[in-house]
Amino acid sequence: MDRPVRIANCSGFYGDRMSALAEMVDGGPVDVITGDYLAEVTMLVLAKNRLKRPGGGYASTFLRQLAPVAAKIAERRIKIVVNAGGLDPAGLAGATRDLLAEAGVDLSVAHVEGDDLAPLVPELLADGHDLAHLDTGKPFTSWGRDPLTANAYLGGFGIQAALAAGADIVITGRVADASLVTGAAAWWWRWTPADHDALAGAVAAGHVIECGAQATGGNFSGFQQLGDLSDPGFPLAEVDRDGTSVITKHAGTGGAVTVDTVTAQLLYEIGDPAYLNPDVIAHLDTARLEQAGPDRVRISGVAGSAPPATTKVAITGLGGWRNSSTFVLTGLDADAKAALVEKAVRARLDGDPGITDLRFTRIGVPATDPADQMSGSSLLHISVDGEQASAGRPFSSLCVELALSSYPGIYGMGVPGSGAAYGAYWPTLIPQRLVEHTVVHPGGRREAVGPPPAGGPLKSTAPAGIGPDDAAESGTSYESGASYDSGPTVDGPLGLLVHARSGDKGGNANLGVWVTDPAAWPWLPATMTTAKLRELLPETAGLDIDRYELPNLNAVNFVIRGLLDGGATEARRFDTQAKALGEWLRARHLPLPARLFTTGAVSPGITGGDG
Repeated sequence: MDRPVRIANCSGFYGDRMSALAEMVDGGPVDVITGDYLAEVTMLVLAKNRLKRPGGGYASTFLRQLAPVAAKIAERRIKIVVNAGGLDPAGLAGATRDLLAEAGVDLSVAHVEGDDLAPLVPELLADGHDLAHLDTGKPFTSWGRDPLTANAYLGGFGIQAALAAGADIVITGRVADASLVTGAAAWWWRWTPADHDALAGAVAAGHVIECGAQATGGNFSGFQQLGDLSDPGFPLAEVDRDGTSVITKHAGTGGAVTVDTVTAQLLYEIGDPAYLNPDVIAHLDTARLEQAGPDRVRISGVAGSAPPATTKVAITGLGGWRNSSTFVLTGLDADAKAALVEKAVRARLDGDPGITDLRFTRIGVPATDPADQMSGSSLLHISVDGEQASAGRPFSSLCVELALSSYPGIYGMGVPGSGAAYGAYWPTLIPQRLVEHTVVHPGGRREAVGPPPAGGPLKSTAPAGIGPDDAAESGTSYESGASYDSGPTVDGPLGLLVHARSGDKGGNANLGVWVTDPAAWPWLPATMTTAKLRELLPETAGLDIDRYELPNLNAVNFVIRGLLDGGATEARRFDTQAKALGEWLRARHLPLPARLFTTGAVSPGITGGDG
């Protein structure tokens, strides 16, 4: 095992490409294939499935992916590591053994458990753990909801132990996403919890490949420069002994692996560059990227430090009732038409004690002199939260009743439904020592995995803040305060110079921006201050914003706290996971330095018609 371990990915979420496992098995040599099926939203989905039917607590699609290629996996001695176990890793392990037995394939299956803390929540509270909200600091007792799920994020050493004991397939519940890769790499290289830098490098590699084709061009702001993205290949990481990795993909597959596609994924859904994992703190601002060949990007230099003494726990429950309806506004007087609908709805619902939130969102602007009906149309989306007796069928009936009594040309996007209970999310921390991280080996032997030795207080490696006044106004800010002489400028969209990637972190939105050309780097941090972000994105007014600079990546990362209410399942924004927040920012106009248009700093993915 002196060569780098080749760790591929076959899933970025529950519902990802069904053929991806087969593609990674058949596409070229790999040692381990990982699959990430879990997100904060997924745990709630699985909980609802489990309430409806026995065995609904795991990602059943894994079985359908495995069946066609199980014999090849055994023949090629590929290890499989997936978190598809969700809320029932033992159940999926049993179902996997049944599938293999029926197919006559000899592969041993282990599973990792201990992340499920739902039965222990009352005990934890009684023992003095207030389970305070990770962002607001409020005690759990203020939430007022019964938890459906409560899962701690585990590290990768349970996976290492399972593989070291001979397991061919390892099924986990809620491990940290990158732990799928750190566990596999730790097995291959026999790392210990003290190998901080190596583990940190594996965390960086795992973070890049965990979301599947996002590392090969999916959801990438410079997509036009990558050629055919109709079927991008899934990524793999070649992880070396010291944690240095090369991100690549199988030859002949779609998409591309470039410094920019890897940068996009490194910045995705992170906060402080001191990126927390149960096994190590990976300081992502120390990472260095270089193009090492076609579709090959090397990640090196990632510094690691001892992990925190705590780990994250994601608790979900059911919130109130949510419903919505969308009307189409066509042609002239769109503002007046929208106002008429809003007035009629508010006349019925304002003052109703069963309604806790009522929102009207305009989407799109109809064209002047539209050549076809759709280009002359825009949307009015109405969302309502509250008790089912008010926000359910009564709201839907109200919207239907407007069909013959409101604006000219009225019609909706389908028949309004009865709505459903929305999910509620509560992130918190508990000491790692309280989590009974356990491996259940193929023969049933149970092995406890102790927590790694914890480090001291977390200290970011980012530059110092700009002062207490700014920090109080903007949240945790790491603005360098550097100035930049723009010289002559031209007005245009920020996306002419800047790439962006955005997403959700609980109730917060993450927004990373970066430049491809180092010549544009001095301009980016001087321009993209917290104040400038507030100006360009007025929706952020009144919200705390954390800002971090990552000079090695030519990047600035923002965390906008509270933009998504309590999380993706609670968010009242139309874009509930802030996936398009970065694209909105790139479309905003501001003065751009003319000199950067002569250095090659202009994004090649932008054409004149896109501005």
